[in-house]
Amino acid sequence: MRVGAYPGTFDPPTIAHVAIAEAAMRQCGLDAVDLIVNPEPLGKAGVRPLPSRVAMLEAVAARRPWLRVVVTDRMHLADIAEGYDVLVLGADKWAQVLDPAFYPTVDERDAAVDRLPELAVAPREGRDLPDRCTVLELDGSLATVSSTAARGGRVSFVPEEVRPLLESG
Repeated sequence: MRVGAYPGTFDPPTIAHVAIAEAAMRQCGLDAVDLIVNPEPLGKAGVRPLPSRVAMLEAVAARRPWLRVVVTDRMHLADIAEGYDVLVLGADKWAQVLDPAFYPTVDERDAAVDRLPELAVAPREGRDLPDRCTVLELDGSLATVSSTAARGGRVSFVPEEVRPLLESG
């Protein structure tokens, strides 16, 4: 069974997150994708509490049996992706993987990058892609979809099943 790791803050999950997971399934021949959240995501502050984010992800996964929700205390993507066949991420997250500020030394960063499994990357304008990866094919209309915009009131960016949880959380 081939499984992809798709770590993120998912605050809130968007229609683009779902499309990225679907594209990774299709293009990488995955049987399942784990949406992986951390109680205190690296490089993020002021996110919704973990139980709220997990409830939103569980609502998304309930309609998609190939999606699973996993909580981890691991911080770096190389550690989170350990044991997975594919790491699914956006090009903006790839920039974070390469940022030496998130590692004690550049050598430790390079070692972490070397440990990564196969990569499936959602392109984002103005962001570099890894040399070797599956570039996920996404509908161009998703280019402006972001969790930031969803938090700012763009409810149409959020899957229908998550919308009631935004109002209550």
